[in-house]
Amino acid sequence: MAKPTGWDPVLILSQILALQTLHYLSLSLLVPPLLVIFADPTSLEYEGGAANVGMILDWREMAGRPTTRALPGEGPWSAWNAVWSGGRQVGLGSAQQGGLRSFDPVRCWLIVACWLVASVADVYCLYALVRRPRLVLDFALTLLFVHLVLTTYYTAAFPTSVFFWLVVGASTAGTVIFAEQLCVKREMDEGLVVTAPTDNGEDNVEMGHLLRQD
Repeated sequence: MAKPTGWDPVLILSQILALQTLHYLSLSLLVPPLLVIFADPTSLEYEGGAANVGMILDWREMAGRPTTRALPGEGPWSAWNAVWSGGRQVGLGSAQQGGLRSFDPVRCWLIVACWLVASVADVYCLYALVRRPRLVLDFALTLLFVHLVLTTYYTAAFPTSVFFWLVVGASTAGTVIFAEQLCVKREMDEGLVVTAPTDNGEDNVEMGHLLRQD
């Protein structure tokens, strides 16, 4: 008897919760150690340390914006120049704060790199938990939407950084493409089953998996 299909809200909510938890777990395992090793310790301590939840939930950290107040000339593109110049770039806001700057260009790019690596982990999570290619896009967009809600609530400001949107948009697109490809490949591999030859020498090709209910 075929298993009835239908909308299962408990299953869907469980999958959303699992994906969101695993995404933040990946970031939690990546961000703090890398920040401790490579980021500027002074500005990092000023922001609350490497284990501060804001390093994951605050969109301004990824966008390269100070979390205290907007400083002229700061951002991810100026951060990139600062990285190549050895981190010697000093903005006007830094001078106004007497040399203490909460903005660190290295920290910005480290968080971006961790987000992209976590997106690779999301591909496997979608492949293992969601499984259906037609649902990958929905769950990936839901993950991004939940993060936008959380980061907006945490910062009390909607993300306005073009750089932030480029990073999360590119990572989400890559996650959807690769996860769908993996799920489609698995369905193709499982869909066609060739049985062993029978006594009369004929091969039987079974399409049972293709006819199975989701």
